[in-house]
Amino acid sequence: MLPYVCMNWIILVLFTGPTVSELVKGEVGQNVTVPCSYSVQTTRDITSMCWGRDSCPNSQCSRPIIWTDGWRVTEQHSSRYQLQGNLWEGDVSLTIVNAEEADTGIYCCRVEHRGWFNDQKSNLKVMILKARISTVSPHTYTSEQTSAPGSTSESSFAVTEMWPASASEAPQNASGPCSDTSDCSDVTANVQNTSVLLPSQQYSEKGLYIGIASCAVLLIILILALFLT
Repeated sequence: MLPYVCMNWIILVLFTGPTVSELVKGEVGQNVTVPCSYSVQTTRDITSMCWGRDSCPNSQCSRPIIWTDGWRVTEQHSSRYQLQGNLWEGDVSLTIVNAEEADTGIYCCRVEHRGWFNDQKSNLKVMILKARISTVSPHTYTSEQTSAPGSTSESSFAVTEMWPASASEAPQNASGPCSDTSDCSDVTANVQNTSVLLPSQQYSEKGLYIGIASCAVLLIILILALFLT
């Protein structure tokens, strides 16, 4: 009876499928920690262990990525896989640095204890997701300034000077730069003192002169008629 029970127990251990004890989620580009630990009461309890990809096999780790003798790391497949916990206290959690989508899968934490079939095995599923992108666009403020070609930031004023009809009466320095400051002051004084007569004003003055002359002629005729009578 006893051999039969032992045989069934061995078959159960060898062929029972592994179970996933925990699900660990992370994002691409982050450091993801996969927890695993064992009890350490004295230094005699410190033992070796390994991390591997895929489920824990019957012995050791399949596709091992890191090993430790319980005191220090003895084998490391990549610098992205690290044991950053206190090994002397039984903290053998795996840290995946700068996680990638390819790191998704089953990881085996196997702590080796003395005796047959005494190893502590933990199968953990790691899922690395793409980084979440915010849908809220940042507020941006832009300012546009439009100006005519050749214009400057300061306001410019166009000054138009009006001169009499005769071109000979206009100052010679008006169209170009002044030779010295005295010429500029003379030109400015001439511009201020020059009066420009519009055509309507010229016509009104001529009519006034004609009216005055007509009145004077009529007055003379009236005086002469009085003397003659």
